[in-house]
Amino acid sequence: MSVMLALSPILVVAVLLVGLRWPARWVMPLAYLAAAGTALTHWGLPGGQVAAATVKGVVIAVQLLYIVFGAILLLGVLERSGGLAAIRQSFTRVSPDRRVQAILVGWLFGSFIEGASGFGTPAAVAVPLLVGLGFPALAAVMVGMIIQSTAVSFGAVGTPILVGVRTGLNVDAADPILRDIGLRVAMIHGLIGTLIPLFVSGMLTRFFGENRSLREGLAVWRFALFAAVAFTIPSVLVARFLGPEFPSLLGGLIGLIVVLPVARAGWLIPKGPPWDFAPQSQWPLDWLGRLQLPEAPRLADPTSPTSSNIPPTHSVADRPLSTTLAWVPYGLVALLLVLTRLKQLPVSGWIESVQWKLTLFTPSDIASGSGSTVSLNEKLLLLPANVFLLVTLAVFVMHRMSWRSYVSAWKSSLSTLVSASIPLLFAVPMVQVFRESNGGSAGLLAMPSEVAATAAHLAGNFWPLFSPMMGGFGAAIAGSNTVSNMMFSQVQYEVGEKIGADPRWIVALQAVGGAAGNMICVHNVVAASAVVGLQDQEGTIIRKTLIPFTYYTLMAAILVQIFLMAQ
Repeated sequence: MSVMLALSPILVVAVLLVGLRWPARWVMPLAYLAAAGTALTHWGLPGGQVAAATVKGVVIAVQLLYIVFGAILLLGVLERSGGLAAIRQSFTRVSPDRRVQAILVGWLFGSFIEGASGFGTPAAVAVPLLVGLGFPALAAVMVGMIIQSTAVSFGAVGTPILVGVRTGLNVDAADPILRDIGLRVAMIHGLIGTLIPLFVSGMLTRFFGENRSLREGLAVWRFALFAAVAFTIPSVLVARFLGPEFPSLLGGLIGLIVVLPVARAGWLIPKGPPWDFAPQSQWPLDWLGRLQLPEAPRLADPTSPTSSNIPPTHSVADRPLSTTLAWVPYGLVALLLVLTRLKQLPVSGWIESVQWKLTLFTPSDIASGSGSTVSLNEKLLLLPANVFLLVTLAVFVMHRMSWRSYVSAWKSSLSTLVSASIPLLFAVPMVQVFRESNGGSAGLLAMPSEVAATAAHLAGNFWPLFSPMMGGFGAAIAGSNTVSNMMFSQVQYEVGEKIGADPRWIVALQAVGGAAGNMICVHNVVAASAVVGLQDQEGTIIRKTLIPFTYYTLMAAILVQIFLMAQ
């Protein structure tokens, strides 16, 4: 009964959000009430303790929303400056083969955007880019969801590890366990994620090709594997030597630099006509979205800027930008994020010393006489959102934007942030109440510990086989790998200790599974579909992305289980 009540917030989300498809802005407040109600009644927690956990969750949610705002603003500014249009056209000149385009835009460019921004931004950028290249909207969304896997654990400059795992385990930001777990996560992703570009290519030709042929997708295996290791090898090395902030960001950037010349030269790509979709007139209606070309040009004219016929959702600059100038903002993001975190620089001490400290007090519980506090200690100059905001100013100057366009980007970004804030402002406090529920009058362990004890009893030494599935389930329901790690990292760590396995590997499986869960996350599917105006196809997309999700979680579980048994 205690375990079922502990899981009641998760069941609320599963039934109402996934089953009945209620909006997250309705479901997450109910999930928070379920967690708080269970903590106050069945667990017997003092009101002050629940209040402290709630306030702490709100503080963390505000930090996450600040990162989200910076990412959204940079994207909006680039839309209005014409930068995204120039980036889109640059991809059309590299290769006319749709399989290659999907790997370049989805896998490499998407991984780079994931590392810089996270929070679903890769789909918001990559999906309309693919449609602009001539992809069916349904195919573009499928590709955009599949690539939200390997790079996700280090998205938004390592937020799922540095915020999600750190908060879940309740450790300090400087604790070396975070680097240890981050390296293990990168190693698992490096092995399993190597096949993701091949999944993208194979599923593209199997479900959207004229011949419905899996073989046509697998035929590009040499290029797919080359593009895969061009990202995964640098990401593992970066995780080893720089930490969990940069594996996806620098891995994606290095991969683009290495792979783009190879694609442009046609190396490692099968000889013969480039692969393309059937003529658009033959596409089923359920493939099309609102942001779909009237008729995609055939590959006989691969340099045609297909994006020019897309009805823009935002005003962009009339003056065309060069490809180099369009890419400079993302280069600045990568450079500034790296420079601000290099301890070898003379100014590193000053950067870390600029802090904002705040201690929040909650009312003392009358019965117990105990009070609770929540402390916030944030290094202001290390916040990724500050880099995004600074780069938007650079874009304003370099791309010669008008004040009207720049202010419009701010207004639109703030509007988007408001609509996204309600679910997060309740989801994170729900997680905090869930995990900080020890010490109640009922004498029960914290809710995650009660779940961990039951899980360890049922699964025993084979828990690693189920660990990534739990992480994936959490991300699919909560809509975030970061929130999944907040919710289940402590559970995973305690189960690892109970079964005598290295808990760092178990938490790494949690983070890997949480990354894979983004492929089947309802929030992500709905958001990506909305970008191109695709409606009522969420179930179709999830049924397809369940294939790579199952591969990812099973392979991660099997590999780590074998490794642990061999120790």
